[in-house]
Amino acid sequence: MSKPIPFTHQLNIQPADIDALGHVNNVVYVRWVQEVAAAHWQKMASVVLQKELVWVVLRHEIDYHAPAMPGDPIEGSTRVGDYNGARFERFVYIRHAQTGTLLAEAKTIWCLLDAATFKLKRISPELANQLLSGSLD
Repeated sequence: MSKPIPFTHQLNIQPADIDALGHVNNVVYVRWVQEVAAAHWQKMASVVLQKELVWVVLRHEIDYHAPAMPGDPIEGSTRVGDYNGARFERFVYIRHAQTGTLLAEAKTIWCLLDAATFKLKRISPELANQLLSGSLD
C-alpha cells in the first residue's frame, strides 16, 4: 500500500470547552478527534459512498501533551493506518496552528458498517487503497 496522506482540518475552541483550570477540557479532544475523522471522510468519499457506508468508533486512545488555551488557533490532522476485516486504524494529531506544538495525539479504531443494515462491512483492498492514497473517486 502507499503511504497515508495526512488531512488537516481547522478546529474551534468554544467558551463551553474551557474547564475550571482555564484550558480546553480533555473530553473536547474526543469531540475534535471525531470531527477531524468525519471531515476527512466527507471530503474524500463520494456522496454515494457516504450513503452506503458509515463508521463507528470501537476505541479511542489519547495522549495529552500540552493544554489548548482560550483563543488558541487549533488544527487537527489525520491519517489512516492498518486495516483488518471491518476495522481501520486512524491517527489524529491536535496542534496549535501557529506554533505547530503537538497538544494531543490519538489512535482510534473505527469499524465500517453498511449504512442500510448497520451490519459489519469488510473493508475491501480497493477502499483501503483509496483511503491510504487520499482519493475516493
